[in-house]
Amino acid sequence: MNREEFAASIDHTVLGPETTPADVRTVLDEAAAHGMNACVPPCYVAEAVAYEADPEAVATVVGFPHGQHAPAIKRDEAVAAWEAGAGEIDIVINVGRLKAGDDGAVADELADVVAAVPVPVKVIIETALLDDAEKRRACEAAVAADADMVKTSTGFADGGATVPDVELMSEYLPVKASGGVGSYEEATAMLEAGAVRIGASSGVAIVEGFSE
Repeated sequence: MNREEFAASIDHTVLGPETTPADVRTVLDEAAAHGMNACVPPCYVAEAVAYEADPEAVATVVGFPHGQHAPAIKRDEAVAAWEAGAGEIDIVINVGRLKAGDDGAVADELADVVAAVPVPVKVIIETALLDDAEKRRACEAAVAADADMVKTSTGFADGGATVPDVELMSEYLPVKASGGVGSYEEATAMLEAGAVRIGASSGVAIVEGFSE
């Protein structure tokens, strides 16, 4: 993997509750300068797409960060994000439904979103809150929903991406490793474990750590 390919695997991210339009523009500028994608809050998608030369490089989140929105709200939020120009959607599963054993409801909710938008959908399973059996069931729900990718974390729970979790999840779908990935070495470890995408607020430092 060369530097350009490595950079393209990074979603440079700004999703904190205090994120301003200026913060989003900074992340977009940094992502463009380093060849990365960007992941921004849904309220700023239209502005980000208008600002960014490559709208397909702009992703956003749905049901974020706890996944407890009503299913119809998640679907509508995803459609609104796509109509605003988002090139990818990262949706948080309903962890409580999964833990209650209602895997069908989890899969149905995800399937509704996947069917509603013609862009890639990544499913955030929030690994820090799940045991291994639950992680597998969450991945199975994502597969049943015809999602494009599974993602480890929102970054808002205790714990983030780990090598064992990436290895487990990659048995099901391509993996986006997100949460606590702050250096080139950490990103490389996730890619070597089977991840195909990295989500990080430290995208610039990660890419600048690359050596040919």
